[in-house]
Amino acid sequence: MSNQLPFEFDHRPSFDGNDYLVTNTNKEAVLWLDKWSSWYSSCCIIYGPSGCGKSHLGNVFMSMSNAVSANLDHRCLEEYDKSININYNIVVDDIDEKLKTLADEKNFLHIYNNLTFRGGKILLLACKAPVHWGLKLADLRSRIKASPAIGIGVPDDELICAILIKLFSDRQIRIDLRVVEYIVKRIERSFSSAQKFVEKADHAALAQNRKISLGIAREVLNDMGF
Repeated sequence: MSNQLPFEFDHRPSFDGNDYLVTNTNKEAVLWLDKWSSWYSSCCIIYGPSGCGKSHLGNVFMSMSNAVSANLDHRCLEEYDKSININYNIVVDDIDEKLKTLADEKNFLHIYNNLTFRGGKILLLACKAPVHWGLKLADLRSRIKASPAIGIGVPDDELICAILIKLFSDRQIRIDLRVVEYIVKRIERSFSSAQKFVEKADHAALAQNRKISLGIAREVLNDMGF
């Protein structure tokens, strides 16, 4: 790898104080978040495999829209009603895992209708596309079917490279791009793996009083099972 990053990506300031990076992998989803206030539906769905960055995009949406996270497993309907009276926008992560029963679907439909009546927006995050959720309630199926659904894949080399550089930069660590290239070729394609690697590499470098080199990268990758 040369001394200049060979990939082109947008470096976007997010609304929660962190940075988020836009590549072809997540570009369409980010565009939908940017225009959240003008969605043609009350709801937007972003789906993709674990580690693809859905939860991070959910945090970005929460910051830009003053939304709250809704956990369908642990809050009763009355608590949601109280929350919706104050917060008109919500995010539900792992929605495809939280609509297991007809009662779950009815409760969520109540939340959906209540929030829509108030002019709010709902961002749903899922691993599977809506067609595979197995919804039983016809009214809920029709609302979900009418909502935009954007799929994102696992981070590609371009995005993993950018994420690693950004995470090292956050720790004020300058790293040789040849080391980054070595890591990118071997690490699992996920945000969480990149974060875990950078944390472990930083700790190893501090413990050994060394900069993060190919040697330390190999040690950490081996420790992580890559």
